[in-house]
Amino acid sequence: MTSMLSTGISGLNAAQVALSTVSNNISNANTPGYSMQVVRQSESVTPTTGSYTIGGGVDVVAVQRAYNSFLTSALWSSNSSLQRASTYNDLATTLNSSLSASGDLQGSLDSLYGAFSTVANSPGGTSGRQALLGSATSLAQVFNTLGQQLNQQQGQVNGQISSTVNSINSVLSNIANVNRQINQSSGSGQPNALLDQRDALVSTLSGYLGVTAVSEKNGTVSVYSSSGQALVSGGIAYPLATAGSSYDPTTPDVHTSAGSDITGSISGGTLGALLDYRSNVLNPIQNQLGQAALALSSSVNAQQAKGLDLNGKLGAPIFSVPAPTVLSAAGNQGTATVAASVSDVSKLTASDYNLSYNGSQWSLQTSAGQSVPLASNGGGSYSADGLTFTIAGAAQAGDSYQIQPTRNVATGLAVSMTDPRGIAAAAALAISPASGNTGSATAGAISVTDAGNAALLGNATISFTSANAYQVTDASGTVLASGSYTAGQPIAANGWSVALSGTPAAGDSFSVAANTGGLNDNSNALALAALANQGVLAGGSTSVLSAYASITTQIGTVGSQAATNLTTQTSLNNQAVAAQQSVSGVNLDEEAGKLVNFQQAYQASAQIISASQTIFSSLLSAVQAR
Repeated sequence: MTSMLSTGISGLNAAQVALSTVSNNISNANTPGYSMQVVRQSESVTPTTGSYTIGGGVDVVAVQRAYNSFLTSALWSSNSSLQRASTYNDLATTLNSSLSASGDLQGSLDSLYGAFSTVANSPGGTSGRQALLGSATSLAQVFNTLGQQLNQQQGQVNGQISSTVNSINSVLSNIANVNRQINQSSGSGQPNALLDQRDALVSTLSGYLGVTAVSEKNGTVSVYSSSGQALVSGGIAYPLATAGSSYDPTTPDVHTSAGSDITGSISGGTLGALLDYRSNVLNPIQNQLGQAALALSSSVNAQQAKGLDLNGKLGAPIFSVPAPTVLSAAGNQGTATVAASVSDVSKLTASDYNLSYNGSQWSLQTSAGQSVPLASNGGGSYSADGLTFTIAGAAQAGDSYQIQPTRNVATGLAVSMTDPRGIAAAAALAISPASGNTGSATAGAISVTDAGNAALLGNATISFTSANAYQVTDASGTVLASGSYTAGQPIAANGWSVALSGTPAAGDSFSVAANTGGLNDNSNALALAALANQGVLAGGSTSVLSAYASITTQIGTVGSQAATNLTTQTSLNNQAVAAQQSVSGVNLDEEAGKLVNFQQAYQASAQIISASQTIFSSLLSAVQAR
């Protein structure tokens, strides 16, 4: 009877454990991160007695999680990609909203160029000139607002980077703590609840950055970033940190606990999206917007300087912009200072640059690491990509400087002209033939090639000593230029240039002088209006309007790609969740069936015990009756 009783008791205990496990599964069916638990049973092994063996009941070997490490790892990876896509889409949506809410920059540009045409229609009037300054002010304000919106998002992204790193460190600490608890309980059965808690923490971590987890023999996991950086090893966490970049303390980069900068190697999750977006979308857009503002200011001011205003003076600048930003590396040891200026807008790019000194010479790279040829002008002056760098003081080997030529131009664009009479609508110079000319030569429009030439408005005479030779003299008779005459070839002096057609006769001459009698002339106003379609950037192939259109297209493309990627990653994550839940998820219908089955097993085991008791009682009564 002892064997039968112990067999019944083992079955009763096994059924009780199974019922408790099923009850726990049902209770946690909707608990996030819970893995269905399964009772593992085996037949009790008993020694062979005589010629036969009678089973000894059942043993409960373990209560295990329904778990597949491959599916769980795939879920973490999918979650990392999903959170990255979600964060990126949110940032791109905010960028599109900023562009829409900051004013109609395209319309403001059209209004400015249209206002130049209005002035050209009435160059002597003041109302059109006043309206032009109003259009210029409105345009500058739209640039300022959009630049400020981008700066605001820059600050928000930087703040999110810091807060995300703090969240990561909190999760790393919790994973290490659970690892310690798992290690301590490793000798007393599988700690299913702790394992679920740890996996949920790793899943949360994967939403912040790409991670991989390696199971250790003691049941703990070691967690690494996607770049291989150790984050958790057993019960020890290796927190990340944020520190200002070497050039700008307000821009947080991500460092290891040992101080190594790993900003460029982080991928996946919210943190990867923030860093990627800042480097590859937000910074370039800010630079391109500033480049467009600089192109506007440079082209308008340059053409303005080639005309005369209503006061008979060469046109003063309409717009002003800040100089390129130069940031010194925090570790610089020398006393050198670097100043940067834009020397040729047509060669200017939207890149930031790092200027470095190796102890004997300077070198230049884009912030992306591409080398840029650096030409020496002598005297501590260097040129590259439309920029001029002026270096003073003594640098030490390893010193470096970051140059941001256009980053802050959009927010700093301003209208510097306040007097409507200062708009230079008239051509600066006029050319007229001498009354006694006998040849057929005629002069075309005279253009200004160097508005900064001090003698630009000085009187000059183009004289022909023969039909094939000319010389240019100033009012004192000093020869400024001479050469062989060819119809259509420009004749230049004092910062101006003019092309003649036809055949002059010996003794013919043309007078060049300031256009003082033509203040109602609209030549320069027409040239200012034509800037709408004139190439300024990219070697003179891209206009300001085209540059802004390219920015809007780029922003739209970023938003479209982010939305598409989010849709794709959401679908992939749903598939990963479904696959993992097919193994680890609780099916209530299945558990209800198990509940009935184990209940019946419990009752049947109880009947075995009852039968054993009855047989034993009968046997005892029979023995007592003797």
